[in-house]
Amino acid sequence: MITDTRAFTILLAAGGSFAVLAAAFGFQYLGGLAPCQLCLWQRWPHAAAVLIGLMALIVTRGPVARLLPLLGALAALTTAGIGAFHVGVEQKWWEGLASCTAGSISGISAADLLNPDVDVGAVVRCDEIAWQLFGISMAGWNVILSVCLALLWVASFRRTVR
Repeated sequence: MITDTRAFTILLAAGGSFAVLAAAFGFQYLGGLAPCQLCLWQRWPHAAAVLIGLMALIVTRGPVARLLPLLGALAALTTAGIGAFHVGVEQKWWEGLASCTAGSISGISAADLLNPDVDVGAVVRCDEIAWQLFGISMAGWNVILSVCLALLWVASFRRTVR
């Protein structure tokens, strides 16, 4: 059982990012909701936060131990920022990436487009809400949860032994 409050908050923060990633993959592979480009970008900082959390649980002393929770907070705030941008695209507050709001087929060869045996898949648009709960899209939930996770990382930073 973890009794150290620093380790516990790190475990909660990194575990939270792991849970968000698991949910994203669940929506993709079990729910059939293919991610758009911005959705994919929001996953990388969560993966980084999980790795940072593992390192922070192993390295408990010294300057690196002091720095790791700040890196975890930065990762959580990075995905929150990408998510906030995504929410703005979904709400049509601003334009999104050309690669996922204009029905782009960039990166797909002409031969594949003309070959009926090749499944190129549909372009997933960043400006359409695929799923929402209580009127909040997945990107919106990512923002909310990621800000909470960043606060946990900051709490663990404040508890780091100097």
